[in-house]
Amino acid sequence: MITREQIATVLDHPVHDTRGDKIGDARHVFFDDVTGEPEWVSVKTGLFGTSESFVPIHDAALVEDHLEVPYAKDQVKDAPNVDIDAGGHLSEQEEQRLYQYYGIDWDAAWQDPHSGTGQMPGTTGTAGTAGTAGTAGTADDAMTRSEEEMHVGVERREAGRARLRKYVVTEEQQYTVPVRHEEVRVEREPITDTNRDSALTGPDITEAEHDVTLYEEEPVVETRAVPKERVRLTTEEVTEEETVTGEVRKERIDSEGTDEQGDQRRRH
Repeated sequence: MITREQIATVLDHPVHDTRGDKIGDARHVFFDDVTGEPEWVSVKTGLFGTSESFVPIHDAALVEDHLEVPYAKDQVKDAPNVDIDAGGHLSEQEEQRLYQYYGIDWDAAWQDPHSGTGQMPGTTGTAGTAGTAGTAGTADDAMTRSEEEMHVGVERREAGRARLRKYVVTEEQQYTVPVRHEEVRVEREPITDTNRDSALTGPDITEAEHDVTLYEEEPVVETRAVPKERVRLTTEEVTEEETVTGEVRKERIDSEGTDEQGDQRRRH
């Protein structure tokens, strides 16, 4: 359990979940009005810390420079929004909603004075804001003035997807190819002393046939896959400047009954 002396270490420091992931920064600590023990801590969440989520501090622990709570980050960020009255207290209904959300036994917590709420729910008061030590109820002659500061960060998110897709298209190509073919030509030669012996080898008078096979070339088309290039997707980071606008609140302190130098005004 976090003690009152450790509040200054808690406020404005990171709050981590059970896995060690940062949930946000501690903004307020709420004490039990009866036991005086810390009961709840509100955590600034969101990209710019624009919202606060309540989480029980009873089972939390200080680990080095941060507060570790036994709840998951998403569970804390999705906790129900609650309203705080002008006196900095949680109503009975609001506190019961938080107990039910975090699975804490409402009746057992009310009956056990050491559970972090030893009183009727609804009397939990704020211990302080970021920048204060959380010493509620102590008298002091000084007033603390606080300001909100804008802290701008960046969050990496998915902006789109790119995909390489290969598909097949068919196109017609024309090529001119020379082809050859054979044709029959009749040649006649007279009988001479050179070829006389060949001419007289056969019978004198007879019928005969002689065949000649003719050949021709014709185009033949075949295709084969040939690698042409390699294509891949790569990414590169491009830095651009964007201007963001937000609102911050500042406290102002006016004095009454004193002049600009702080001396008491005299009536004439």
